[in-house]
Amino acid sequence: MDGGGTVRAWVDGWVVSRGAAPPVREPWGFTIDVGRPAHVSRHVFTGVGDEVEEAAVRKVADGVTAAGVWLKVFQDPTRVRDWLGEGWWVDPEPGWLMTVPLRAEAVPARLPDGYRLRHWTRGGVVRALVTAPDGSFAARGQIAPTGATAVADQIETAPEHRRRGLGGTVMRTLQTAAATEGARLGVLAGTPAGRGLYESLGWTVTAPLTSARRTG
Repeated sequence: MDGGGTVRAWVDGWVVSRGAAPPVREPWGFTIDVGRPAHVSRHVFTGVGDEVEEAAVRKVADGVTAAGVWLKVFQDPTRVRDWLGEGWWVDPEPGWLMTVPLRAEAVPARLPDGYRLRHWTRGGVVRALVTAPDGSFAARGQIAPTGATAVADQIETAPEHRRRGLGGTVMRTLQTAAATEGARLGVLAGTPAGRGLYESLGWTVTAPLTSARRTG
């Protein structure tokens, strides 16, 4: 799958995962209505790396006047920052568009003593939850299969429960569940903090990702 196809797969899975509006096709990518006060909508550009058109990013950014509108550009923040005018906050840390082949296989619950793993499917989204021995939150994640691809999303481990293999167990559980439903490629937008975990599970980087928010 080429870079543009991977972006489209990420868009399709992300809107299912978050319950956002269906994406609207634009000449440069997609517009998605999200409907949250700090995240009203987002513009996602389908170009990856050197395929990203600076003129298109500048034009879209200049046309945004409302606070809470996001841009997602698959290029390094150090370059994209110079394309945006005043009123834009740019995440200084790059994200990463990543992929992995999916396989349906038995996944042992590799959890420390007392931890509990549950997973379930609701509205087409598979969710996994790990609770601590006292029943409190330890880790979670979700994945949205959309045909041949599936988007992993909102992977999180509580700070006090990190470095115990919980994130890996959540990811393996989600990946296997998506593969069982027929997905063959996993896609996600990862943070620097999560990149190490994902790479240890076989995920590879397709492109850097810049996130920018209109502050008004």
